[in-house]
Amino acid sequence: MSKFAVRFQSSYPPHTIIGMPALSPTMTQGNLAVWNKAVGDQLSPGEAIAEIETDKAQMDFEFQEDGYLAKILVEAGAKDVPVNTPIAVYVEEKSDVDAFKDFTVDSAAAAPAKEAPKEEKKEEKEEKAPAKEEAPKKTSSPSSGSAPKKAAGDRIIASPLAKNIALEHGISLKGVAGSGPNGRIVKEDVEKLVAEASKAPKTAAAPAASQGAAAADYIDIPISNMRKIIGKRLLESTQTNPSYIVSSQISVSKLLKLRASLNAAANDRYKLSINDILIKAIAVAARRVPEANSHWIESENVMRQFNNVDVSVAVATPTGLITPIVKNAHTKGLASISSEVKDLGKRAKDNKLLPEEFQGGTICISNLGMNPAVNMFTSIINPPQSTILAIGTVQRVAVEDKSAEHGFSFDDKITITGTFDHRVVDGAKGGEFIRALKEVVENPLELLL
Repeated sequence: MSKFAVRFQSSYPPHTIIGMPALSPTMTQGNLAVWNKAVGDQLSPGEAIAEIETDKAQMDFEFQEDGYLAKILVEAGAKDVPVNTPIAVYVEEKSDVDAFKDFTVDSAAAAPAKEAPKEEKKEEKEEKAPAKEEAPKKTSSPSSGSAPKKAAGDRIIASPLAKNIALEHGISLKGVAGSGPNGRIVKEDVEKLVAEASKAPKTAAAPAASQGAAAADYIDIPISNMRKIIGKRLLESTQTNPSYIVSSQISVSKLLKLRASLNAAANDRYKLSINDILIKAIAVAARRVPEANSHWIESENVMRQFNNVDVSVAVATPTGLITPIVKNAHTKGLASISSEVKDLGKRAKDNKLLPEEFQGGTICISNLGMNPAVNMFTSIINPPQSTILAIGTVQRVAVEDKSAEHGFSFDDKITITGTFDHRVVDGAKGGEFIRALKEVVENPLELLL
């Protein structure tokens, strides 16, 4: 959690200034959309006290301490507030709220202050020194001598330095039993939690502070620059593209027969895959419905519709997914496409592609048909493209056939699912493109025209 250090000033009670939080690793500023709390309201760990809008999404700002909101320094609706800018003040005691009625950051800086470093040193000395207070009276409880005494009720009793460290590391002190006098949480307690939290699995389901729980086994895999770029672009796509999907089960019986005939006649000069033929089919369909072969160029305020069809082909590599491009696929024969795909795929896995060989593309295909367990799936659009086709595995299904002896026969089908950017491809056009693709795939001789 972003925050400023606790101050002890002559004109104001002890307080903490809350800063604009960084809710993502790349966030540098944000809009303060809504305050969920008003001045004087009680704050509890894990509560969303405000909603912060970044350039990608609107997210809850969860506070991690008990206290009361004493002053709002940045009103709801404020735009482009830099990270760490003071936005509010909280105090531990409700009786201190009124003292901050006229509080400003400038007035706080101008107010005479006690020397904070000495205060912290004094506190550290007190925490390290043996407690000289009168020992609490024993009770008949069998656990009275085995555990630190907890504070009455749910109130958190902790030293200012301990709370400061907890805030700095985003650790909740709720339910923590301190080792100080009367169960007071001291600096050493929080430092121990910080150390445990750094070793614990970094999952949302795990408590913020492990509190002694055994850490699960895991492996930290460094995030490569390539995967960072993939993550950034796909996150951008899911958060900014108003996408929709259209799916169709398409017969490939004729396509499989054509493939077998061409491969048999090739005499090992080439070996066509279903994916090679589908790349060509997508190129033909894209020429018939050019809206699907377009880019959304917001910076230029245009929808760029291409005459050429450059098909991006999703390829899995050890470092992540990459999409080498079969350029001008609409002008190339099946053998040429097959050879190019094999070459691009091999060099993609060896990390030897040139930037111009995987950057760009007008439309994309992602094929998981080689996995017999994947009947259908959806893919995420690769911006600025507006269309991606997800190809499932070939399935042999029963279809109605009145001319057959039992009234049905079997057919080989695949499920093709298109994801479209609605800003560029209207729903009717998305359906029209899938219909055009279905016509070409089910009548593959059209590929040779």
